[in-house]
Amino acid sequence: MHFARARAPGVLAAGEPQQHNLDHAASFQDKDFTITPLADFSLTARVLSRADYNFDATSSISPTDLAMGWGRMSDSAVLAKLDISQSSRWYTYRWGSGGPPIPKDEIIRSSANMHMLPANDTVRWELKQVRPGDIVHLEGELIEAHGANGGVWRSSMTRDDSGDGACEVVYVRSLVVM
Repeated sequence: MHFARARAPGVLAAGEPQQHNLDHAASFQDKDFTITPLADFSLTARVLSRADYNFDATSSISPTDLAMGWGRMSDSAVLAKLDISQSSRWYTYRWGSGGPPIPKDEIIRSSANMHMLPANDTVRWELKQVRPGDIVHLEGELIEAHGANGGVWRSSMTRDDSGDGACEVVYVRSLVVM
C-alpha cells in the first residue's frame, strides 16, 4: 500500500471516535439540503484513502470522502498488508493469501468511510490539503441530509456496521492535520 505521507509502524491514532447523540436538534439549510444533526462527533484518525467527487447528487455539499482508521487501523504494519481503495462513495479493503492482518471485526470497528460536508470555506480549504497517511482531528456532527429532490442521506450511528448505510455523514466544523 502506498501512502503520500509515510509513517513508522505503530498505532498513530489510538482513541475511538467520540459521539454524543442529540435529541431533536434544529435543522438548517446548506445549499439545496436540509441538514439535521444527529450527534456531536469528534475523531482523531489516520487517513487511509481519499476520493473527490464533482458530479454526483451530493457533491455540492460533500466534495470528498475520507476512509479513516484508528486503533490498529492506523498502524503502518497493519495497513501494509491491506489493499485499500474508494470508488462511488464506497471504501473497500482486501488482504492477500495470508489472511487479514487483524480480525475482520476489528477492521470494521476501527475504520470507516466518511462523507465530509465542510461547514465553511476554511474547513473546505483544510479538507483539500488532506492526503492519505495524514493524521487528522475533526469535530462536527453526524447528520441526516434531505435533498430538494426528496433524497435522504443518513449517517451511520455506530462503528460496528459495514456495507450499505454504514458510512458516516459528517458535517465538519473544524479539521486540523496533525
